[in-house]
Amino acid sequence: MPTSARSNANNSRGSKKTTAGKTKVKSNTAAKPTAKPAAAAASSVKITNYTTAQRWLYEHVDHERMRMVRYDERTFNLNRMRKLLDILGNPHQQLKAVQVAGTKGKGSTCAMLASMLRKCGYTVGVYSSPHLIDLRERITIDGTMISYQDVAEIFKLIAAKESVVGATPPTFFEIMTATAMRYFADQAVDIAILETGLGGRLDCTTVAEPLVTGITHISLDHMNILGEDLPSIAREKAGIFKKDTPALSVIQEPEVKEVLQSCADAVGAPLETTGDQIDFSYRFEASRELGPHTRVCITTPTSRFEHLPVPLRGEHQAHNCGLALAMLDKLRTHGFNLPEEKVILGLAETTLPGRMEEVWKQPRIIIDGAHNAHSIKALIRSLGAHITYDSLVMIFGCGQDKDVSGMLKEISLGADKIIFTRAKLNPRAVEPGDLQTQFKEISGKMVQTADKFKDSLKLAASAVSRDDLIIICGSFYLAGEARKYFMDAGNKPRPRR
Repeated sequence: MPTSARSNANNSRGSKKTTAGKTKVKSNTAAKPTAKPAAAAASSVKITNYTTAQRWLYEHVDHERMRMVRYDERTFNLNRMRKLLDILGNPHQQLKAVQVAGTKGKGSTCAMLASMLRKCGYTVGVYSSPHLIDLRERITIDGTMISYQDVAEIFKLIAAKESVVGATPPTFFEIMTATAMRYFADQAVDIAILETGLGGRLDCTTVAEPLVTGITHISLDHMNILGEDLPSIAREKAGIFKKDTPALSVIQEPEVKEVLQSCADAVGAPLETTGDQIDFSYRFEASRELGPHTRVCITTPTSRFEHLPVPLRGEHQAHNCGLALAMLDKLRTHGFNLPEEKVILGLAETTLPGRMEEVWKQPRIIIDGAHNAHSIKALIRSLGAHITYDSLVMIFGCGQDKDVSGMLKEISLGADKIIFTRAKLNPRAVEPGDLQTQFKEISGKMVQTADKFKDSLKLAASAVSRDDLIIICGSFYLAGEARKYFMDAGNKPRPRR
């Protein structure tokens, strides 16, 4: 178990040529600053580096960190987003893009799609959320984060003219989304992959005009905002559909499928589902080379992918993989050259931090961003299928806007010992004692609480033997805090400024 801590930062991209032969010049980065938000928003004149830019950003409304959010056209205003993009030169109109929405599996689908496109020779921008450690994780090109200097420069452009947007300033997420689009346009990416933040209908990524849209599995999440039943949530997710733009979905619950089809018909979006209109199948197997894994097959009029190993662990990832392949197939109709052998190699190279990621070997510790009942269930099943262990000790913490009772029920079925905690940076975190109280109404299993993650880790370490497994999950806040802790403890060298 690690006891020391050192900082870690990623280097920025160097110069790179696009497939068209244009040279892209990236600025050098510095070590990640740790400045706290200022008491008042900085003006454009005061944004001189990444530190001051970050201070300015965090003075804007951040719905990800708010306990209560009004979900309507005034709070999530797409016209405000369009005005913000207008002062940046409407970069979204310069991009070829795809958009992915859904409750779970968005990040996995985007990661697999991006990896396949990169291997085929395309420069790929990915906009995702939330981040685990570094804000810049949300904006990457070919897997490398946007530089500190580029963040500061684009923020400065926004700050200089944000009053033009209107009486209500742009939000944290709107600024990040606009920054991603401006950066991707500046760097002339071949394609941008946009992960929807919240819902879809009112999410600011929806101002883009994608070549294809994708919907991952829809389940109960953000019920206090998007609705308390699956049809309501599905209707919000389907808000990304656009006239004549191909829409793809994984197999959904019947009530969700009905809503998606209705919404697609209403806007004139051709909707296809993997496993329905698109021939899709998968099977779980084990081999000496890959160990336990899932393989998928998908067939369309223009593509035939047979028995491709899914690079991410878990049976649920087969559906995400099928969706990514189906979206890739649609891009062929837009002139993308996607040789099958390169697609297969690119899929195999997919990595995604914070999803069943082993961060320590003795004791074995895995982190995962699972944060709703379905993803917790899928996580526990995946652990059983891919990893051999005697006892499963779970460190768990979640947000108040989640299906807490649903997650606790799944935990009671899969974990042998549970330690409830809270992520220090999550203002919406449920108190460990409240989780314990709710859990006792469901199960009589052993439960402990710890107010801090480090304390929960000590409790877990004292409870495991050599063949046991510790899993840390419940929110991306907790997964991110854990990942940073173990990265800092890994004695990694500090980059020079």
